[in-house]
Amino acid sequence: MKTIQAFKFRLCPTPEQEDLLSRYAGCARFVWNKALALQKGRLDAGMPLLSYGDLAKLLTLWRASNESGFLALGPVHPQQWALKFLDRAIWDGLTKKKGFPRFKKKGGGDALRFPDALQMKIDMTEKDPDGRNAFPRIFVPKVGWVRFRKSREIVGTLRNATVLCKAGRWSVSVQTELESPEPIARTAPEIALDLGVATFATTSSGVRIHPTPELVMAMKAAEKKLVWEQRKLSRKYRKGPKSRNYRKQKIHVARAHERVSNMRLDFLHKASTSIGETQAVVYVEDLKIQNMTKSARGTRENPGRNVRQKAGLNRSLLSQGWGTFLSLLESKLLRRGGRLVRVNPRNTSRTCFACKHAAAENRPDQATFRCVLCGYEDHADANAANNILRAGHARSACLEESSSKFVA
Repeated sequence: MKTIQAFKFRLCPTPEQEDLLSRYAGCARFVWNKALALQKGRLDAGMPLLSYGDLAKLLTLWRASNESGFLALGPVHPQQWALKFLDRAIWDGLTKKKGFPRFKKKGGGDALRFPDALQMKIDMTEKDPDGRNAFPRIFVPKVGWVRFRKSREIVGTLRNATVLCKAGRWSVSVQTELESPEPIARTAPEIALDLGVATFATTSSGVRIHPTPELVMAMKAAEKKLVWEQRKLSRKYRKGPKSRNYRKQKIHVARAHERVSNMRLDFLHKASTSIGETQAVVYVEDLKIQNMTKSARGTRENPGRNVRQKAGLNRSLLSQGWGTFLSLLESKLLRRGGRLVRVNPRNTSRTCFACKHAAAENRPDQATFRCVLCGYEDHADANAANNILRAGHARSACLEESSSKFVA
């Protein structure tokens, strides 16, 4: 079985190399915006959209013209992939899978995709011939050898690489292909998870998963720092051309955002790894996170109520990172022969696990569950996790029964 894996490293370019990377990223951004303007004009005029092949032919003309001949100074592959990503984004927007693509601004996710593994070379030599320490290097087309910080070993055959800039720092994401044995399917042990806000997750065995006190304190300090940096940015804002101090402060805000995001992602990776390594089947609620976090603002004709309270709840829900956690957990379970099963979340939080009586009165508060019919008491999250486990067993039994009938 072929396994695809990505390795991300921080680049250490020289000022000259950083300038080249910024220029080439600007060329890819120019191609995206020019092609998007062309496609939107055709949509407004009722004309059919151009295919990727047609856009690629136009790119050849743009690179040879006097108006946009500067595109020829940069590598062609990132510009071609900008058109591929745009073509995919437009069709996703038209089919309502995602929002329609927008024009890109400078500094907003600059990236260069290099799909040809023959163009990318990695030199993992850690010592010079003289015996001195040396940084590992990666060869970027039309930039040269760029040093990077090796945080772990690269395993597998190189397939492609993406150079991106976030918060003023450049990094490279290398994708490799590795031949690995087919994982053996496992059916035990199994567990259910109830995701929450006060507690990140509660298992059907009663274990509560939440960040350590040190991480909670560090995240609170990072969020406080983020608020402070955003406040400083608002004082430097002015209409028209932005000052140099404003641009510097934008980088400080972006790095504060990145620090909070990295802390959250580190916790999600550790939590998903601990569960994926010890469990074979994990049952979770099939939550529609996008619907749960919709704004309550409403419209001008029908304004919403409790908008501030709902905005705070949405912020709390999104800060948990449930979607990222479930994606990580599913991939790590599949890698070890396990699986993630999503069940219907209907009445899982207010149904008694002992007598199956469902009523809103069973939960007098957020943390307490007390059945009004049989008197069964438990923590509300643990009771919900047990209901999810039972619903998961019922769903698996139905699937097995239907598959056996189909085979028969």
